[in-house]
Amino acid sequence: MAAIAGLGLIGFRWGRGKALAAMASGISMHSRPQQYGWYPVVWMGLPALGFALGMALLSVTGVIAPANEVVLMVSLAAGAVGLSLGLRAIRPELRARNALDRTIRWLLLSAALISIFTTIAIVLSILFEAMRFFREVSVWEFVTGTVWSPGDTFLEAAGRGDEVSEGSSFFGSVPLFAGTFMVTGIAMATALPIGLLSAIFMSEYATPRQRGIAKPVLEILAGIPTVVYGFFAAITVTPIIVDIAEFFGLDASYSNILSPGIVMGIMIIPFISSLSDDVINSIPQSLREGAYALGTTHSETIKKVILPAALPGVISAFLLGVSRALGETMIVVMAAGVRPNLTWNPLEDMTTVTVSIVYSLTGDLAFDSPQTLSAFALGLVLFTVTLMLNLLSTYLVRRFKQKYD
Repeated sequence: MAAIAGLGLIGFRWGRGKALAAMASGISMHSRPQQYGWYPVVWMGLPALGFALGMALLSVTGVIAPANEVVLMVSLAAGAVGLSLGLRAIRPELRARNALDRTIRWLLLSAALISIFTTIAIVLSILFEAMRFFREVSVWEFVTGTVWSPGDTFLEAAGRGDEVSEGSSFFGSVPLFAGTFMVTGIAMATALPIGLLSAIFMSEYATPRQRGIAKPVLEILAGIPTVVYGFFAAITVTPIIVDIAEFFGLDASYSNILSPGIVMGIMIIPFISSLSDDVINSIPQSLREGAYALGTTHSETIKKVILPAALPGVISAFLLGVSRALGETMIVVMAAGVRPNLTWNPLEDMTTVTVSIVYSLTGDLAFDSPQTLSAFALGLVLFTVTLMLNLLSTYLVRRFKQKYD
């Protein structure tokens, strides 16, 4: 890479120098000297880097494994040939600026296509493995079944091997998604009001000094590892919930789903608060001044003008938090356990889809067993749910979006 960079520096100086020399002799050039300098660099870099990346892909896929020295020498040779052709092409009529613009446009398009193809590859990799699972398990049973008992691997991993029954394998995903939606609902019921009210305070009521302190402190929550949140949920929040439940005469499990839901909501607060704060601050000041001129109070302005104008951004922040909660694993593992349980009581233990995916892929069964392939089926359904949420977010934002001149 250093050799290619050095060759590119030489090409840039030669190309710019050739253009400057032509201009000094009174010849009118189409583009600027720097653009003529970059022109041979592009001619040098594209074939050199293209060959190196191609050899790397062939090596990764196992087609061919050339020596690094050979790849380096051929890349430098290709770069030198391209550099020579680029330097020879520098003439007064050469439109170097247009050529560079086209190259940059193709590079940006390639970057976008890489993202698109990566997404397609992820979907296809999940879809093909899920289809293998659905050849052995009915889709209807998977979607509507209320018992998730794929075998003894999960139970033994959880230290409950005595509960294993011979010949029992059920793949009903309803308890898993019930736990996922339960913990997500609790998390958003915690995060949305606190995050939105924090954003309103920081943007409408806080002084610059208070905002400078409160905003960084809130954003610190986003940098805490999820395993730390899991410890906090299991060691601190769960005993408090159990004690409160006992005070009111309720029976609460030490692996209840309420504890990770609350802690997950605390983790999501910075996402809601930061995005909502940015949206509220982007609302034109003229709307506030117009509301004040009509005689409204500060609180009425917030309720009748600011929040309706910020609604698209708040919806986006909310759905981003939902997607974050749907994919969380560590907090649920540490505080709620792994038992699939279909219940409406948040004081009982439940588990989520992501936890089951982790346990199915970390067991000791063969990769092509239904217990392992069930992870891909769960991932496919979870991906579909998040995709529907993203589509809903796009629709709602467009539905409520307002333009301010």
